[in-house]
Amino acid sequence: MPSLRGKPIIVLSNNDGTIVTLTAAAKALGIKKFSPYFEVKVLVEKMGVQVFSSNYELYGDISNKLMTLISTFGDEAEVYSCDESFISLNGIENLKEHGQSIKKACWVQQRVPVCVGISHSKTLAKLANHIAKKSKKLNGVCLIDDLDTWKTVFSKIPVGEVWGIGKRLEERLSLMGVTSVLDLQVQPTKMIRELFGVVVERTVRELRGERCFNLEIQPPAKKQIICSRSFGRRVTHKTEINQSVATYASSAALKLRNKKSVCEAVQVGIETSRFDKTPYRAAYTVQLPYATNDTRIIVSHAQQAVDRVFREGLNYSKTSVMLMGISNGNIVQGDLFHRGQNSKSVEMMKCLDSVNKRYGSNTAHIASQGIENKWAMSRKYLSPAYTTRLSDIPIIKM
Repeated sequence: MPSLRGKPIIVLSNNDGTIVTLTAAAKALGIKKFSPYFEVKVLVEKMGVQVFSSNYELYGDISNKLMTLISTFGDEAEVYSCDESFISLNGIENLKEHGQSIKKACWVQQRVPVCVGISHSKTLAKLANHIAKKSKKLNGVCLIDDLDTWKTVFSKIPVGEVWGIGKRLEERLSLMGVTSVLDLQVQPTKMIRELFGVVVERTVRELRGERCFNLEIQPPAKKQIICSRSFGRRVTHKTEINQSVATYASSAALKLRNKKSVCEAVQVGIETSRFDKTPYRAAYTVQLPYATNDTRIIVSHAQQAVDRVFREGLNYSKTSVMLMGISNGNIVQGDLFHRGQNSKSVEMMKCLDSVNKRYGSNTAHIASQGIENKWAMSRKYLSPAYTTRLSDIPIIKM
């Protein structure tokens, strides 16, 4: 929203518990990422900070549109995360100008500000992106081409900013006197491999401009699909547990169909808060009669698992559903004793998905999911779903 530009904003995690991201204006007030919201609530209200709950539907839709747009600027693209993408720029002559074109298109077409990092390897491109965010002179686009001219800059950037160098690795490297990007760049690769393994060795090589990590054009097939959320309040009744499991199983089944995959088993997990006097946590796996992506079958067997793990008299805080034994839906091993998923089941799921795609998520759903869902995740500060719900589309009066 234009009215929020430049203002302090924070976004909260599930059940509005923790600050997961915030703007520079919010950071300037002393608010820190991953702080519990209740600890800064007084400061937030006093300073007029805008608070939002996580809106996964909106973020996912914008992310998909943005990644599709960015992919048009290169001959190959890898979607690394919901807000990061790699593209190859083979044959582009003026790389800086091309980077500015990407930045401008993202703003004009999606109203999303981005920074662009360009270099010889993925590790250097990530580093260039980091520099582009920090430097006002670069206007959001950083090209690392001639490595010798960047030595002074690299000597001032902590080694922990290098892609793949986590906190533990940073601590181990610091004991060797490797504290900056430049320090890591000049290390003997043979020694690095012996001490830290082949991945860190490749990172060093990438910092020298050698391409070791190729673009993952086709993401690897998932071995598991997990859907889980903490409840907005404690749940004691089995009916509500079954509703949550049915909801998560339905969501997982949709993801399965979107990947054109099927699964062979479903695992249900249930737990109380770990801070309870006698915390309880259990999971049970049910084998499906045949490999399927039919929501009805998956939900039915998931609720059989609930019967195995549910205990009366406990205050539950979370359930989870995990689909296992995932394989390509077009290549299914036959079974002599089971006919497998038939064409009517496939058509039924296509109908279900098309209705929900056209009229909104959960317009049509399994009855066991319930209607009110009072147990659902608390999102008091949820922003409108501007791009995914007809009733939330802004109206302009002229």
